[in-house]
Amino acid sequence: MSELTTVARPYAKAAFDYAVEANAIENWHEMLVFAAEVSKDATINQYLSGGASVEQATDIFLKVCDVQLNSNGQNLIKVMAENGRLLALPQVLTQFSELRAEYDKEITVDVTSAVKLKVAQQKVISAALEKRLARKVKLNCIVDANVVSGLVIKAGDMVIDGSIRGKLSRLATTMQS
Repeated sequence: MSELTTVARPYAKAAFDYAVEANAIENWHEMLVFAAEVSKDATINQYLSGGASVEQATDIFLKVCDVQLNSNGQNLIKVMAENGRLLALPQVLTQFSELRAEYDKEITVDVTSAVKLKVAQQKVISAALEKRLARKVKLNCIVDANVVSGLVIKAGDMVIDGSIRGKLSRLATTMQS
């Protein structure tokens, strides 16, 4: 997986830079979502994995995508096909989305609680995180009874564990030391 991430990085960066220049970030995102889904298809995957020549694979891929890709999106597909990189399209989409979130100053935060959070609670958490992270926050609320009580908040590589389970775990570790 890390190999595909490395392979996808320059394509995602180039597509994102072009999308910003052309003021077409949303359009590029939609094209990449579609192309990534096409690349995951089992039949298409056979063509991309060596069952067809580069020209045939490109032609079939572009015919399947048809009007979903504009000429610039088709050019990206052609370049990736020439380099044998169409299987990396899902990773290109992932990295493009990350670049977009960074550009838009947005972050998705996972909030795990023992019970479903009320809308008012979500607003308070969101406002506090927006202030702390200096970004627009999208909450992904998860209910997990193992938390017992409190919250576990994950934003990128930052983790705030305010759960009873986390506190008990830290207490047990401290007592064992």
